[in-house]
Amino acid sequence: MQISVKNVEEDVFREFKAESVREGINVGKALSLAMKSWLGKKDRKPRMSLLNLKPVHWGKGTERTSEEIDNIVY
Repeated sequence: MQISVKNVEEDVFREFKAESVREGINVGKALSLAMKSWLGKKDRKPRMSLLNLKPVHWGKGTERTSEEIDNIVY
């Protein structure tokens, strides 16, 4: 795949390119490795799902709270 990347700092790219030459790989491969490394290091939070929610007991006498709220609202 051929892509263009904008707003890359010139001195950073120059150093990156030189390092890829020292490692014996082309810039595209080096960039792919760098992106994979960066993605692997990200502290990802799992997406929240309604299916992951657990019921909460609010204490004695609140067993019918949901039904009582429904009666008031509807």
